[in-house]
Amino acid sequence: MALSRLRQLTTYLRPHWRNVTLGMIALLVVNGLGVYIPLLMRDSIDNLRQGFSFEEILRTVILIFILASISLVIRMLSRLYIFGVGRDVEFRLKQGIFDHLLTLEPAYFSTNTSGDLINRATSDVDNIRRLVGFALLSLANTIFAYGLTLPAMLAINVRLSLLAVAVYPLMLITVQIFSQKLQKQQLEVQEKLSDISQLIQEDMSGIALIKIYAQEENERQAFADRNRQLLNANLKLAQTRNILFPLIEGLSYISLLLLLAFGTSAINQGIISIGDFIALLILVERLVFPTALLGFTITAYQRGEVSVDRVEAIFQTEPKIQNSVNNLSLSLESIRGKITAQNLSYTYPGEQKTALEDITFTVQPGEIVAIVGPIGSGKTTLANSLPRLLDIENKQLFIDNYDVTQLDLKLLRKAIAYVPQDSFLFSTTILNNVRYGDPLKEQFEVESVAKKAEIHQEILNFPQQYETMVGERGITLSGGQRQRTALARALLMNAPVLILDDALSSVDNKTATHILKSLSQERQRTIIFISHQLSAAAQTDRIFVMNHGKIVQIGTHQQLVNQEGLYQSLWQQHQLAETMG
Repeated sequence: MALSRLRQLTTYLRPHWRNVTLGMIALLVVNGLGVYIPLLMRDSIDNLRQGFSFEEILRTVILIFILASISLVIRMLSRLYIFGVGRDVEFRLKQGIFDHLLTLEPAYFSTNTSGDLINRATSDVDNIRRLVGFALLSLANTIFAYGLTLPAMLAINVRLSLLAVAVYPLMLITVQIFSQKLQKQQLEVQEKLSDISQLIQEDMSGIALIKIYAQEENERQAFADRNRQLLNANLKLAQTRNILFPLIEGLSYISLLLLLAFGTSAINQGIISIGDFIALLILVERLVFPTALLGFTITAYQRGEVSVDRVEAIFQTEPKIQNSVNNLSLSLESIRGKITAQNLSYTYPGEQKTALEDITFTVQPGEIVAIVGPIGSGKTTLANSLPRLLDIENKQLFIDNYDVTQLDLKLLRKAIAYVPQDSFLFSTTILNNVRYGDPLKEQFEVESVAKKAEIHQEILNFPQQYETMVGERGITLSGGQRQRTALARALLMNAPVLILDDALSSVDNKTATHILKSLSQERQRTIIFISHQLSAAAQTDRIFVMNHGKIVQIGTHQQLVNQEGLYQSLWQQHQLAETMG
């Protein structure tokens, strides 16, 4: 697992190898200068024993100042290069996550909460940025610091140098003991953060419902509970870090104390000079910061390690619905709109009961077919299978005798304009919502389809007319207005097949019937009209009656109303409701 994460980190960094290399070279130069300056000071101090020379000291001071200035500039460049790589990796990951999510089928988003996915695309990606930026810089700096400083110390005196670094194995053991605990606690923090993100998103989307049922206090308490859980998880993590990091830093300072204790004795015995001793003190001091920073690097690594797994889990999810190897790429103009189903069956993943069972029918081009039936009879499942929003088997559903599983997905979905039950609108103008499928459509074309959808006149009554902002999910419009705006959006695509999945449920029967009559007069497209509004369904060419995932009746309204069966029962209930209404 750890090896696979390292490979993945290498994959993230590979496009930026030039900047990483330049950053590493800069760090190497900085650490080289950091070792050279103490040795330069050592030589100057030892030379004082031969006689004081102001000019020589001044030259040394100027040289050290120049070298320190160069070191500062190069260190800034190293941070710029490596931190820049982290930002580039962050950008690529966010873009990659978004692009990949767009390839996944709707079922994926029903089993993975949007709050968790948003958290992975933000917080987890941020942790990876720190890993390939801050952690990479710190780790490289630590390696170069030890790799250059220790040989210089050993060259001065092996015994004193070994004494100074004798506590570091103990430091590594301490880090190893704490690492697994840090990883578990960091995972808990990420999960609690996802929970709180999900709650915020749900409450913002359902704010009207919260107020209708006066549940502000309950939602406030629910948020407080999750916020407290996040706080506790963060406090546990902070407590572990607050024990580990001072412990690491304390152990690193023991080396300095050992050097002070044994170094003075070595000077008295003439084993080392005063310059050597001062150089050793400075060199050991150089190792304190990388050693203390090692703890933060470990934390960044632990966070990044968890986040890499969470982000890669998205990338490793293969789209279940995608183009076949030898997909057919036809022209949109060549599709007439004939729809055929042959023993179409479908069962939702994890379910035992079939949602569709052995459905067979043919809809001719330009025909208007209504699909009616009780709630849960499979009407929406059938609608979702046509544009392959569901992973249906091949050789079961056809458009113009072409297997939909063999057609290019982009072409298939351009050929089918689908208005689902939830008339989703984006937080932009009415104009932009209507022409979402083709942003280049002209104003007069938008107005034309708005008239067909019986929404044009109402739009003109708005203060900003077509430039009116609809708010998040179309909250500023009524349910009927949202549905008719969504219908106008579908009509603008002028697709050969139009599916209306209960898309006029919030529109009164009279308006819904008028819209359907208007569309039927054109005969430009095949229309599948799923609805509980039987008075509107009665105007269609044929009616499919569904129950328990099967089509149990097919015929015109007049034929079905005179037959004993489900449709007759539904029509009688409809008439009774109309009479009572």
